[in-house]
Amino acid sequence: MLEPLVPSPSSPMSLQPPPPAAARDPVTPEGRMGPMTPEHRASGPPSQAQPLLRQEAKEEEEEGEETGVQGAWGTGTAEQRRRGWGEAAEAAAAEEGQAEAEGAAAAGSGSQAGGAGGGRGGWRRLLAWLRRRQPQCCPCAAPLPRSAAHGCHGGTKMAALAYNLGKREINHYFSVRSAKVLALVAVLLLAACHLASRRYRGNDSCEYLLSSGRFLGEKVWQPHSCMMHKYKISEAKNCLVDKHIAFIGDSRIRQLFYSFVKIINPQFKEEGNKHENIPFEDKIASVKVDFLWHPEVNGSMKQCIKVWTEDSVAKPHVIVAGAATWSIKIHNGSNEALSQYKMNITSIAPLLEKLAKTSDVYWVLQDPVYEDLLSENRKMITNEKIDAYNEAAVSILNSSTRNSKSNVKMFSVSKLIAQETIMESLDGLHLPESSRETSAMILMNVYCNKILKPVDGSCCQPQPPLTLIQKLAACFFTLSIIGYLIFYIIHRHAHRKNKPCTDLESGEEKKNIINNSASPLEILLQSFCKLGLIMAYFYMCDRANLFMKENKFYTHSSFFIPIIYILVLGVFYNENTKETKVLNREQTDEWKGWMQLVILIYHISGASTFLPVYMHIRVLVAAYLFQTGYGHFSYFWIKGDFGIHRVCQVLFRLNFLVVVLCIVMDRPYQFYYFVPLVTVWFMVIYVTLALWPQIIQKRANGNCFWHFGLLLKLAFLLLCICFLAYSQGAFEKIFSLWPLSKCFELKGNVYEWWFRWQLDRYVVFHGMLFAFIYLALQKRQVLSEGKGEPLFSNKISNILLFISVVSFLTYSIWASSCKNKAECNELHPSVSVVQILAFILIRNIPGYARSVYSSFFAWFGKISLELFICQYHIWLAADTRGILVLIPGNPMLNIIVSTFIFVCVAHEISQITNDLAHIIIPKDNSSLLKRLACIAAFFCGLLILSSIQDKSRH
Repeated sequence: MLEPLVPSPSSPMSLQPPPPAAARDPVTPEGRMGPMTPEHRASGPPSQAQPLLRQEAKEEEEEGEETGVQGAWGTGTAEQRRRGWGEAAEAAAAEEGQAEAEGAAAAGSGSQAGGAGGGRGGWRRLLAWLRRRQPQCCPCAAPLPRSAAHGCHGGTKMAALAYNLGKREINHYFSVRSAKVLALVAVLLLAACHLASRRYRGNDSCEYLLSSGRFLGEKVWQPHSCMMHKYKISEAKNCLVDKHIAFIGDSRIRQLFYSFVKIINPQFKEEGNKHENIPFEDKIASVKVDFLWHPEVNGSMKQCIKVWTEDSVAKPHVIVAGAATWSIKIHNGSNEALSQYKMNITSIAPLLEKLAKTSDVYWVLQDPVYEDLLSENRKMITNEKIDAYNEAAVSILNSSTRNSKSNVKMFSVSKLIAQETIMESLDGLHLPESSRETSAMILMNVYCNKILKPVDGSCCQPQPPLTLIQKLAACFFTLSIIGYLIFYIIHRHAHRKNKPCTDLESGEEKKNIINNSASPLEILLQSFCKLGLIMAYFYMCDRANLFMKENKFYTHSSFFIPIIYILVLGVFYNENTKETKVLNREQTDEWKGWMQLVILIYHISGASTFLPVYMHIRVLVAAYLFQTGYGHFSYFWIKGDFGIHRVCQVLFRLNFLVVVLCIVMDRPYQFYYFVPLVTVWFMVIYVTLALWPQIIQKRANGNCFWHFGLLLKLAFLLLCICFLAYSQGAFEKIFSLWPLSKCFELKGNVYEWWFRWQLDRYVVFHGMLFAFIYLALQKRQVLSEGKGEPLFSNKISNILLFISVVSFLTYSIWASSCKNKAECNELHPSVSVVQILAFILIRNIPGYARSVYSSFFAWFGKISLELFICQYHIWLAADTRGILVLIPGNPMLNIIVSTFIFVCVAHEISQITNDLAHIIIPKDNSSLLKRLACIAAFFCGLLILSSIQDKSRH
């Protein structure tokens, strides 16, 4: 989601292209060469740090242009990125200490400077520098606060230096590398704990579904450790086709029967004689559901069950039984009635166990009552008596088989549901309708999840078997790990042989000259080794049954409180921008960063159910696409670089992670809809500008006729977009052609792809048009982009700022008043650009706003692609339908830990992609063509294996 800066047309240096590594972000894959923030790089007092900052920034830019590789913290060699910037900062600190004071050796150097000695050495250097320093105003160092930068008295200076040194010391002890090590340790510990828990408590999520859970809010039931799917009518009929379900018991079982039938047929009414059998049949779906009135566990119930054991034709596929309250009522709660109940259920237990070998049998334990609401003739039905009857049923049915576990399943979760809702009962005995519906939906999940295997229904689902492609991927990553370990051992052995030796004659050490730079093979093996371990974590989180999953539940506080929290952090961590042009690199990184964080909170909180939030999130998605059009158009217009190397780098950085996940997680390419979206739009922009005649800024400056030619190109592009938007058939025919269909089909058709594409069909064009107008105004020096200067004259700036604020608020009011999602989606493609342009003007018209940016948001903006994709499987769960639970029982701690691991993984994948892009996509055209041939062969093989796999499934 990174965009290139718009170079100044008046400067020769402005025509240098940003490194292609920038193309990594999901929406605007452009230059990623933003320098490391000064507070991470300066290693000494500000006056001496500034020349170092300028020198390092210059070296960084030169190195980025040469290698084309960019990490999330800045440019550097692959070795530097593997070591982590924390060690690089330590080495810089040690070198500055030696230059500043004679006693700096006490602080050590490089990665050896650690512990308390490093801290004491830093303070010694600070005091020695202060003694030598002449009184003068504080330098305007970038990492210092504005008040400190302009203050001239000793207290402000001391506070500023202490602030700078404190930040450096934090980086000394806690770097990105140490964070990743901590995340790895956390993953290993959590995996071990969950594995031990599964072995101790069992690995059957059906037991959790039937016995435990809690309410989220008032009506949403959350089973322990798994997700419950809400079945629709068509799904229920599809699951229960040619099935016979029998409910046998008292009035509470009859209630459960009605709620179960209403899942299949919502129009079914509760009418007729309640104390008799009630049949239901859906002849179209061939579903038969019966309620048999047997309010007591006695000989009548036993005879009914015995008939099923003798007649295989009449035997139901699912049997739901339970009774007790009538026995308590009729016998006035006597102990003799309890003894008789035990005898009767003991005689029925073998019959139920026999049925359970071929059918699903559930015994429903009695729900508690609300004693204050019970009528006089039911006062003897107390919770104490109900508990005694439940204990008798559980002990007898569980001990019905001596040498193995009972096949009769205890439906005890209804007790937990009733404990929360029984006070809403009308008579104190029967449950409110919402509780009955929850119990019926649990029954549907228990039986149907293993048949239909819904994505958001992880309860009672077996682990999916590995496909052929997944097995081959596992073998590849395993060989990569083994290969890297062998390479590392050989390299370490060679390093030991070449370590310094002592010259016996002179007494001096002689060092063999060795090349410490990592070879491409080492980087390749190391990258695939890391990637293999990360993909194993992905698989454990979202395919294996190791970690738990929970349903989402939206509340206003779960969405808006985290938004306020990250807003405070973003405002707190602010820095001066390196340049003050409109949409400069720091600003676009910041923009992408806070938008990505808001989208993440939107996904994990389930805020899509709240329409005003949904409409505003649609604008954020459109803003990413707007930056795609703006960034790519700016690059091609200014640089005129239409070479194949540029295209391959952008496509690789956008699609590498998604392709790997499609293989490992067995998901279609279109499942990660945003990456296909920005990939297609990048190719549209490229083809539009690369086709003859190629019109670029350098050519257009000499003749205004070329500007008219470019506008014609853009008009033709808009015409094509309109045609495809209003001709769904033509769109689907294009993308249904093989092999495009393999990429853009989802569930057997391309409708989802068409819907996603047309939802923001104009915004990329708007981004291109905005870039053209902005660069034209900039070329003619209409804009004032100096530090602290308003973008236009004061009068024009105030007018535009007022219009922008009004437009921004007007759109928000309209989006918040939406009542129908379909109607609002129809207007969204045309009006979303209003709020985007309003935001750009509000952010850039005031000179002071253009001169600062949030380094907190910008950091996340640089890894926005990885954050967007990784959330699917290691932060959310069940392909984004649920939430990953690493620490059960503590939602807040679970979010903190899972988010920490998630961000570390995304950052590491960002670096791996950068390293692999540098190796796999070389600058030499002949080598690049060979690599492209290999990649084409790989995808052909993948298509063949996918076809074979699909045939085997069908």
